[in-house]
Amino acid sequence: MTNDKRFYLTTPIYYVNDVPHIGHAYTTLACDVLARYKRSRGYDVFFLTGTDEHGQKVEKAAHAKGETPLDLADRVVKRFQALWEKLDISNTDFIRTSQERHKLTVQHLFRTIEERGDIYLGEYEDWYCTPCETFWTETQLMDGNCPDCGRPTDKLKEESYFFRMSKYQQQLLDHIEANPDFIQPKSRRNEVLSFVREGLRDLSISRTSFSWGIPVPGNEKHVLYVWFDALTNYISALGYPGDEDGRYATYWPCDAHVMGKDILRFHAVYWPTFLLAAGVPLPRKVFAHGWWTVEGQKMSKSLANVVEPNMLIDKYGVDPIRYFLLREVPFGLDGDFSHSALVHRINSDLANDLGNLVSRSTAMLNKYFDGTLPAAGPAEEIDTALIEKYAAVLAEVDQQMDNLAFNRALQTIWTLISAANKYIDETAPWGLAKDPDQKERLGTVMYNLLETVRLIGLMVTPFMPETGARIAEILGQDNTNTLLDGQDVWGSLQAGQTIEKAAPLFPRIEKD
Repeated sequence: MTNDKRFYLTTPIYYVNDVPHIGHAYTTLACDVLARYKRSRGYDVFFLTGTDEHGQKVEKAAHAKGETPLDLADRVVKRFQALWEKLDISNTDFIRTSQERHKLTVQHLFRTIEERGDIYLGEYEDWYCTPCETFWTETQLMDGNCPDCGRPTDKLKEESYFFRMSKYQQQLLDHIEANPDFIQPKSRRNEVLSFVREGLRDLSISRTSFSWGIPVPGNEKHVLYVWFDALTNYISALGYPGDEDGRYATYWPCDAHVMGKDILRFHAVYWPTFLLAAGVPLPRKVFAHGWWTVEGQKMSKSLANVVEPNMLIDKYGVDPIRYFLLREVPFGLDGDFSHSALVHRINSDLANDLGNLVSRSTAMLNKYFDGTLPAAGPAEEIDTALIEKYAAVLAEVDQQMDNLAFNRALQTIWTLISAANKYIDETAPWGLAKDPDQKERLGTVMYNLLETVRLIGLMVTPFMPETGARIAEILGQDNTNTLLDGQDVWGSLQAGQTIEKAAPLFPRIEKD
């Protein structure tokens, strides 16, 4: 991680020929939570997402609909932008590969690598899968079909520019071996290592069979291969090479490229070799997460089981969806989506645990102190244990967020919620309230409870922004200040503060 408190992270750019589904939402949401957490810890964060708009598939789909490829992209990009708004995504920038700023960077990168002698003109012949935009050798095919998607391939022969990827095999291997955290999780790192050790071939990086793309500088009958074009978005959004606003100098190298495991090879092999050839520093981390199945089956249009995020948000609310997707599955592994699992999480974790804690604490404060927070008196052992628990939880969450272990960070925060609920049971404020001599002790218990609620609110804010803001509002705090830095010191809640009796944060869902 950077020491200068700057942090740059990216989602992949999403293909405009897709309809946004739960997989897109998952990646973007994970990046959003990390971006929000890093900001809350005082980092200057640059968070990038966007759309990949070039290639043969888009050209074909546009022509089939009687529109230009750019018209199709302009129409479809709005679906992604609207969903990110609905999911409360806090990206800094949104890059489109059809933008002029992107085109200029891609062409500059091509010329830089060409001038260094690592691009040459040749002829390409192999089996091409149009849906995957990928060439395969005869031996890689499965019964003549694409090994990735299973669809038929076509034998193509065309003039092509090649990138000398083979030249960078050893340099890439050395880098991966010297930087154990470069590719994560570890299982994916091992896959990439074995792929590279098998030998890298030179890569065809231009096409003449379609025209919707970025022209090769100096030979415009060629357009650049979609992956050479798409991956470059990570530096084009920063203004490389011109960098008029200082973005590239400020944020590169990237701290974390996050993507699904299906496109890891492009990010962990192709992209680093392009950068090595251009003399650009490599990103610090490439993290590939797993796929979602639905009720145990792979998502597919034919099974009509594609989970549509807009529908989920409309039915359950944005924060429960954000919580569920990052709590249910260790980030990096495959996960299974089911409505029953989602309802269970909402009812048990959100309504029972967190919601109940906030409701009970504020209700008792209103009952025993008319909603005005008393000062804390001398701490007893049980109080000190709660305060120490908070400090341990925060340290652990910091580390887990650095490791992109979102579900473990949430589990850790929930141990503090459990500790606070247990603290209520063990201190029994209702018993203390019956004895006038215990008024100061009751005040201490109520102060500790509400202070714990405040700190829990700050820690859950990156995951559930609306919930965090609501907790701050209930406690009479500034709900626009989501910084943990400066507010993470125990005892920051001021005695005398008026605190409202909270309505349930998460109404229970009755199962259909």
